[in-house]
Amino acid sequence: MRVLAAIMFGLCLAGLMACSNAKPPAGRWEGAYDGPGVMVAVRLQIDGDGSIYLSAPDAIDFPTLSEEQRTAMHERLSAELANAWGDVTARHYDFDGHTFRKPGGIAPQMEWDAATKQMTAIVYLERRPGIRIPIHAVSEFTDNPWSTTS
Repeated sequence: MRVLAAIMFGLCLAGLMACSNAKPPAGRWEGAYDGPGVMVAVRLQIDGDGSIYLSAPDAIDFPTLSEEQRTAMHERLSAELANAWGDVTARHYDFDGHTFRKPGGIAPQMEWDAATKQMTAIVYLERRPGIRIPIHAVSEFTDNPWSTTS
């Protein structure tokens, strides 16, 4: 019985190791989220060696905004994103071929759908549930991630 348990454990461990060796897709993505009382601008770069650079400045808990105020908030967050990008440091995540998690973590941080080539960033603000933000592939980052967000 112990031999069977050891074999099962070994197979499970081998399966986990195979999943953890999945290579994340290299590229650049950006996007934005604009919801009731929440705005987030997202920029993501994954290098060929698996280094991940991610920035997502946000604004939360603000009152209803006029269109002019909303545009100004978009511009402010876009500027924060662009100005701070040079200071973003590389991170490494566990990646199973679909979900990125902080090393040893449980909560998903990003999701990759290889079939559709869709990347989704998951942003956690305060004690709120994660906000799933679809981000699109770009060859170069733009000055305004809202400019191509539908």
